[in-house]
Order: sequence, then structure tokens, then C-alpha cells
Amino acid sequence: MRLRAAFILLLLLSPLCARAALPLNLKGVPTLAPMLAQVTPAVVNISVVTRSPMEDNPLFRDPLFRRFFNVPDRPSREQSAGSGVIVDRARGYVLTNNHVINNAQEVVVTLKDRRTLKAKLVGTDPGTDIAVLKIEAQNLAELKFGDSDVMNVGDFVVAIGNPFGIGQTVTSGIVSALGRSGLGIEGYEDFIQTDASINPGNSGGALVNLSGELIGINTAIIGPSGSSVGIGFAVPSNMVRSVMEQIIRYGEVRRGRVGVVTQDMTHELAQSLAAGSADGAVVVQVEPGSPGDKAGLKPRDIVTSINGKAVRGSADLRNRMGLIPVGEEVEMRVQRGKQPLVVKLRIAEPFTMTEIPGEAVPQLAGVRVSNIEAGMPQYGMAEGAIITRIEPKSPGAQTGLRPGDVIYGVNRGRVRSVAELLAALRQAERPLQIFLLRGDSRLTLTIR
Repeated sequence: MRLRAAFILLLLLSPLCARAALPLNLKGVPTLAPMLAQVTPAVVNISVVTRSPMEDNPLFRDPLFRRFFNVPDRPSREQSAGSGVIVDRARGYVLTNNHVINNAQEVVVTLKDRRTLKAKLVGTDPGTDIAVLKIEAQNLAELKFGDSDVMNVGDFVVAIGNPFGIGQTVTSGIVSALGRSGLGIEGYEDFIQTDASINPGNSGGALVNLSGELIGINTAIIGPSGSSVGIGFAVPSNMVRSVMEQIIRYGEVRRGRVGVVTQDMTHELAQSLAAGSADGAVVVQVEPGSPGDKAGLKPRDIVTSINGKAVRGSADLRNRMGLIPVGEEVEMRVQRGKQPLVVKLRIAEPFTMTEIPGEAVPQLAGVRVSNIEAGMPQYGMAEGAIITRIEPKSPGAQTGLRPGDVIYGVNRGRVRSVAELLAALRQAERPLQIFLLRGDSRLTLTIR
């Protein structure tokens, strides 16, 4: 009976064995153990100590207030746990999620061999939910990057992380879908979806292929109870690598401005534009004087590729453009009616807001906003409240908001002016979901 069961298992996994050349254990059954022995030492546990809400409230800084309300002099610090991946053992770089280390006072990395190391934050990118840490240690393992662009639905994958803080755990599954976007999880969404179990604490951990290569950073799940129901998401490794390289070089991702607004191709649009395919991003607006305008882009143009890579839709275009640093030249293939075109444009610096006093936002201490007036570059391109100034080291400065961001929504409610923003924030419950336009990109920030 046991021999028959082993034969059936081998039969089911035979295509898998042929493709990935899985070794056999002592009983002749395919196993992932040798691959995992090489990979798992590069996946780490991350412990984070963050400020308690009391530390951000000016009332709690008043000794008389603390004494009157019997508040302890030392507010308790909150701890959380997540996962991370060592991708450069020589320089000690560790990848994780921005939401894992957001507002951290202290970050401690625990290796598989139980060494604990204090980590330094190199930089973060809230738009993709990626953060880069640095540790100093000898004899580190590392995970090599794989090419996420060659992954297909049905490919086998393994998720490694620290679910619920119980310790390193390995789960397996397949790629369920590619290019997932529009989920409202992050600003730049191009997720790999998998049914490998991902639970709270897995955030920042590794999604690897059967060759032991990193093809994604586990980021989010969809589940009614906050636990895995077989729908998990990872940021693709190619996106992660581009973000990491900019963070290491600049301390941040330097996204620029193209000056075009696009939308997805629809069946009706494809018919009216005589498009031969449902893929591509349709140009809706072009900002006068912008790189897109200077390159000759026009409304109703269909962007079909960037630097030789096909564009599936508007979100795909936004994701790809969001990874190209300021100053670099981009080659776009465009369909205008029946005429194919090639245009080149250079990514411009984002606009900065100067000499606009703005109005203070009590719920976002240190942030000042203004209505979008005639003469501003965003006038006619967006509706909302534009951030004119953020005081350094203020609570608002730690949220990920930036001057020039246009806030157009709060907790799923639409915002078209400063008055509407202030009214929405007065009624909103935390955590706040802030929907904003940054350059040509739409982002969602969660503020607790």
C-alpha cells in the first residue's frame, strides 16, 4: 500500500520533477529539502519597536497633564514582527515591507542560526511597500534574484516567512495570477498572486521558485479573518530590484513626471480607435509643456510598449514609468489610428510647491494644504487638496506624504477641495486611508 502511494505521488509530480529536476529523498520520493536548506538561511525574522500613540500627542508631553490623568512617564512601546530577505551578504542588505518597519524606533533582525542583529534603515518606498535594511555580520547567506517576468500561471512557488511570529515556516503552492492591480493595497500594484499560504507575519518574506531564486516579496493577503484563504500577493522581484537599487543609490525612489493621464483600453475604445488589440494604455490628457507634450503625445494615442516591453494597461504603464529615475530617456511605441510611432521622452523632475502658505490640517500635524488654483501645473489635471508644505520631523512628515501630493480621497470618500478634505478628516476613523496623486501615479497611504 505504501509503495503504491509513493508510486502515485511520483506519477503526479513527474512533470514537476522533469522541469525542476527535484532530487529524491532516501525513500525515492521527490523533495524540496535540499533547495530549502540553501534558501531558508537567507530569510530572517524582523522584530520592530514602534512609538505608542501617546508619544505623538503633545498633551502627553506635558508633565502636569500626565500627573493629573495618572499617565506613566514612560509610555509603553509597541512591538510587531515580520519577515525579511538577505539579498546581498557582502554589504548586508535586507529587503522587507515598508509597512513592517513603518515608524520603527528600533529594528532587530534574527537569523536562522539565532543571531540577533540591530538593523539600520537604508530607505523605504511606500508606493511599492518595499524597504531596505542593512546589517553588519559575517557568514551571511543570501538569496539570488530570479526573473519574475518569466513566471507563468501554474508555476510552482514556495513562500517562506514568520507567520504569527511563531518562527520560520515554509508553505508551497502555485502562481495563481500575474499582474494583479486595482486592489487598493499599494500605489504601484503589479502583484504575483499565489495560493501558497501567507499569513500575518509573512510580510516581507520570500516567494521563491523551485530553483531557489527570489521571484517576489510577500506583501498582502485577502481573507475575511485576516488569515490565509489561498489568496496572497507578492511584489515581483524585477520591481523589487529596481526599487532597491534606487533606494541604495539615493535613499529613496526618485520618481519623475511625464505629464500624461491614461486609462485602460476597453472594448468600446478599441472599436472607436480601430485598435487591433485590447492591450495598451490610452492617453486621455497631456499636460502642456510636459515631457509627454514635448515628445508629441496626443489624446487618443495608445501606448503599447516602453523600452521594448509590452504595456498591458494603464496600471502597467504607471508601474513601469514609476521605476524609471528622473533624467532617464524612455522609448515609447505608440499607435495613433493605424499609424505606429516611436517617441522618446526624458523623465522630468516632479513639481515642488514653494511660497504657498496653505492651510494647516489638524489630523495630519505638520501638513499644510491648498486648493488647486489656476497657474498651478495640476490645474485642470486633478481635483483635490494639494500639499504645499510638510514641517520636518513632524508626525505628518513620517506618514509618507510629500509636498506636491494631491489628496483626492479619504477612507473611500471623494475629496475635491481643502474644505472637503478637512470635513472628511474630522469625521474619519483611524486608520486613515489617504488616496493621492503623486506626479502621474495614484497611491494609497494608510495612516494609523
